[in-house]
Amino acid sequence: MQTTRIFLTLTIIVLAGCASPQVKNPADPLESLNRGVYQFNDTVDKAIAKPVAQGYNAVMPLPGKIMVSNFFSNLDDVIITANDLLQFKFAQAASDGARFLFNSTFGIFGLFDVAHRLEKHNEDFGQTLGYWGIGSGPYLVLPILGPSSVRDGVGLYADSRPSRLRHVDHIRTRNQLYLTKAVNRRAQLLDQEKVLDTAALDRYEFIRDAYLLRRQSLVYDGNPPREKYDYDEEDNGFEYQEVPIPNVPSSENNDMPATRLASAAQQQPFTAPQTEAGHSGVYKVWVAQRAGMR
Repeated sequence: MQTTRIFLTLTIIVLAGCASPQVKNPADPLESLNRGVYQFNDTVDKAIAKPVAQGYNAVMPLPGKIMVSNFFSNLDDVIITANDLLQFKFAQAASDGARFLFNSTFGIFGLFDVAHRLEKHNEDFGQTLGYWGIGSGPYLVLPILGPSSVRDGVGLYADSRPSRLRHVDHIRTRNQLYLTKAVNRRAQLLDQEKVLDTAALDRYEFIRDAYLLRRQSLVYDGNPPREKYDYDEEDNGFEYQEVPIPNVPSSENNDMPATRLASAAQQQPFTAPQTEAGHSGVYKVWVAQRAGMR
């Protein structure tokens, strides 16, 4: 159900992006800088990362790709378990910790997911900071690493410190492992990239909105709080207004003739948020909250 809600919300964002002019998002005050970094990352990706990932997909057999993914996923379970504990999610910590133990031994260093019956979770230090009430801060695009935020950037650094790859003493082997992990992850995104290629919208804006939406969902375990947005004239002239619902008895909702429904709608018309030209960003946030966060 939550996946369906996120999909519907992103669809609405896509449609709003196609029909509305671009506007600065309040969550992205560094947009000019971020767009520059995004263009750099996109250039590097098209020139190096994507061709390498495509070659990796072409030469690596499916069983090999599965084992590589399992290996790095198993290493991530150590960080996930630690963040489970920091968020007092002890049942999750037991599951993720047991996965690491079984897969590291019986699964031959995690190459085989023998503990697949145990649920794997997705926790990181950025989510842990969010759990403890720290806001995400401004949206950031990190060089090479891509979408992030101030909070998630700190979390990414914190998660990298205890990483088992970091403690590999042989420098060449450590670098090869980092490179293999990056190529494998980029290869996994090749199919998802088709969504961006087929959508007639601003790629930067879509990636940003999708990232922020996903991170909010992860912090709240798929149940983010509903919010209202109130913007006065100092805030670009946008005012949030509750949509009045026609006062129709519940027993008549299912069999009311179309003429009576139309009459009720005319008596209490739908009032859209008051916007001026160029306020599509605020409108998309309003639409996303109304449509996807119920």
